[in-house]
Amino acid sequence: MKDGAIKIGENRYRETFGRYYEDFEIGDVYEHRPGRTISEADNTWFTLLTMNQHPLHFDAEYARFSEFGKPIVNSALTLAVVAGMSVSDVSQKAIANLGWTDISMPAPVFNGDTIYAESEVLGKKESKSRPTQGIVTVETRAHKQDGSLIMRYQRTVLVPKRGHGVDDKILAAQSAKE
Repeated sequence: MKDGAIKIGENRYRETFGRYYEDFEIGDVYEHRPGRTISEADNTWFTLLTMNQHPLHFDAEYARFSEFGKPIVNSALTLAVVAGMSVSDVSQKAIANLGWTDISMPAPVFNGDTIYAESEVLGKKESKSRPTQGIVTVETRAHKQDGSLIMRYQRTVLVPKRGHGVDDKILAAQSAKE
C-alpha cells in the first residue's frame, strides 16, 4: 500500500478507503471531512422521499409559528449525512453494521447549516465465531459550523482483518487471472 493506494500492476495503483480491524486503536479520533452544508432542497427531497409529512420540515409558514421560527432539517437526514461522512474512516471495509445505540440530537439543524463529524474508537474485540474478523465500536459526534453539538451516537461494526476484506479477495482473483 502506498499513500492510500494499492499497487495492482507496474506503475498502476488503485485508491483504497477504510480500515482493517488492526488499524483501529481505542481512543483514536477520526475527523470526517469535508463538511456538508444542508440545503433546503436536500431537506425537502429527503423528507418527501421518506414520506415524512411533518410540515415543520418543508412548510415555512407553518414553521414560522413553531418555537424554531423556520423549518428544521429532518433528523433522519442529519443521521444519514453524519453516518455517510463516517464511512470512509469507520466502515468502508465493514462486513456489516451490528447496531446503533444512544442516538441523541441535542440541537436542531436548519437549512444552510454546515455539519462536521468525528468518530472516536471506544472498543474493539476479535470475533469469537469469525476468526478473520473483529468488532469495533465507535462514538460519532456531529457539530454545526458554530461548534454546537447536534448529534451523537454509538455504532458497532464487523470489520475484516487485513488480508480478508472484499478488496483483498478482488485483488487475489485478479492476480489469479494473470
